[in-house]
Amino acid sequence: MSRPAPKKIEESRTIMSELVMPNDTNPQNNLMGGNMLRWMDIACAICAGKHCAKPVVTASVDNVAFGSPIRNGEVVTLEATVTRAFNTSLEVYVQATAATMQGMNPRRTHHAYFTFVALDKDNGSPVPVPEVVPLSEIEEQRFEAALRRRELRLVLAGRMKPANAANLKELFG
Repeated sequence: MSRPAPKKIEESRTIMSELVMPNDTNPQNNLMGGNMLRWMDIACAICAGKHCAKPVVTASVDNVAFGSPIRNGEVVTLEATVTRAFNTSLEVYVQATAATMQGMNPRRTHHAYFTFVALDKDNGSPVPVPEVVPLSEIEEQRFEAALRRRELRLVLAGRMKPANAANLKELFG
């Protein structure tokens, strides 16, 4: 199967907002981490699905950074963008911000990288994904760094020998 035409990152950017309700919080009245991870996964899956125009499944989640707590009644906004596409997988970066319902006290609270695999809708086997066209400086930085993050994921999963991680070797000499 041939690889679909490349896509700009902007074409699949996904922005999603959620209101933190009492059922989403822990006894300290803060958003529970599991709920944040669920929302991040949903935003990233939508983004990946838009990029691939295929069903996608979450393959890994890494570098989750939990910042400041988010209180009951605040609004969480998640922004997900594809950073790089490989053969049948792609990496998606997600950033979360929180603010009051009136938009006051906005702050960045969480971020992470998710990896998805695109699937054939009929037989469920992995299919090629469109390449990514980074345009801005930050898109280019995330695009280049994605190779190192991918190698690290593969090494930690035991799917690549550290000696074969060329991009990580460059980083550490």
